[in-house]
Amino acid sequence: MKNPPLMDAATRRWRAALFLFMLATGVSMASWVARTPAVRDALEVSTGSMGLVLFGLSIGSMAGVLVSGGLVRRHGGRSVIALGAGLLVAGLAVIAGGAALEVSAGVFGGLALFGAGMGLAEVAFNIEGAAVERTLGRPVLPVLHGCFSLGTVVGALAGMALTAVRFPVGWHLATVAVAVTAAGVWTVRAVPAGTGRAEAEAEADAQNPGSGPGSETGTGQGAGGERTGGVRGQLAVWRDRRLVLIGLIVLAMAFAEGSANDWLPLLMVDGHGTSATAGSLTFMLFAVAMTTGRFAGGPLLVRYGPAAVVRASALVAAVGVALVIFSSSALLAGAAVVLWGLGASLGFPVTISAAGEGARPEDASARVAAVSTAGYAAFLVGPPSLGFLADHVGLRNAMVVVLVLLGGAALITRALRSPVPEREGPGTGAAASREGRPRTGSDQPDLV
Repeated sequence: MKNPPLMDAATRRWRAALFLFMLATGVSMASWVARTPAVRDALEVSTGSMGLVLFGLSIGSMAGVLVSGGLVRRHGGRSVIALGAGLLVAGLAVIAGGAALEVSAGVFGGLALFGAGMGLAEVAFNIEGAAVERTLGRPVLPVLHGCFSLGTVVGALAGMALTAVRFPVGWHLATVAVAVTAAGVWTVRAVPAGTGRAEAEAEADAQNPGSGPGSETGTGQGAGGERTGGVRGQLAVWRDRRLVLIGLIVLAMAFAEGSANDWLPLLMVDGHGTSATAGSLTFMLFAVAMTTGRFAGGPLLVRYGPAAVVRASALVAAVGVALVIFSSSALLAGAAVVLWGLGASLGFPVTISAAGEGARPEDASARVAAVSTAGYAAFLVGPPSLGFLADHVGLRNAMVVVLVLLGGAALITRALRSPVPEREGPGTGAAASREGRPRTGSDQPDLV
């Protein structure tokens, strides 16, 4: 049995850089989420109007997500991460100013910049993480997203403490911006240049030997002659029915995660009558559950496979959401948030890994970018739609949408099963099939 390659110093630094900045983005996101009640009160807006403010995050996120894959293939992951980090820091600074001056338009604009930076950077990070997985021959994405969740725990703890002592929101977010700047500078220096761009060039060279940069045949086409670069290539990958189902799963699971990120503190404050500090504590419990699930989910994936694990995860999350919605006890609802977080934890990273599984290396970046886009689409429809719906039925009842999506995802998780390669000779069969599924037993190295 072939052992995975040893990790050299450059690859170790590459992986550590991805882990560090995902941690930093988690801290920044949780810092904003934990202070949403304070920002809402400072702006003196209703829940529905707060949904409009949050729409800035949705617009920015989707703008970043939609262009990130193409930018990575044109300029490489490191350049896109650098741009995303710059926008993220600028957004935090503008949010801090808008909150301090009590200007809704300022917070909206800051959230748009913040969301654009997150969208650009996180799609690029998924592509980089998938590249590290291929380099090491071991899972990286669950731990990478676990670092984001760990960052949300740190950010939620800090937010809860600062909320309790009534520390100004503006100064809090400005401090976070400085910390994210430091992490971003180190990360950009450690990530190798041109990951996605190099794959596109290698793809073109492999399929069109001898073709020059100006040749019409040197276009970088994927399977079946489809271009995997540009908008047309990114849309072409959706012809795969399995990828469409994976995209629906990741959209539902990301919506379940994103709805908690956007609304959980306010859900507890407005829906269950808790204090703002208790709302921040509830979000922290959700973040701890997410972190635990992502760092501890590896053995479950090895033993049962991604389809069974994501199905069970969706059902566990649905139970948690149902208890939050229908329980009359704030204490029980707060405890149920743990189920919500555990259930939502593995959905995004596992589906991202499944998207590139069984595909040729030259197609992997386009597929990963496409499914990442579907997941981040939840940020576009989530905050404003739930906010508008909450104005009519209440925030608790609006969360029924999340419950329905989780139930639908549980019904289609068969799409996460690894594609079975055709038996064409000695190179296929059991040995080859391992390339299209999570490693099991002794060929599964540790996650970290």
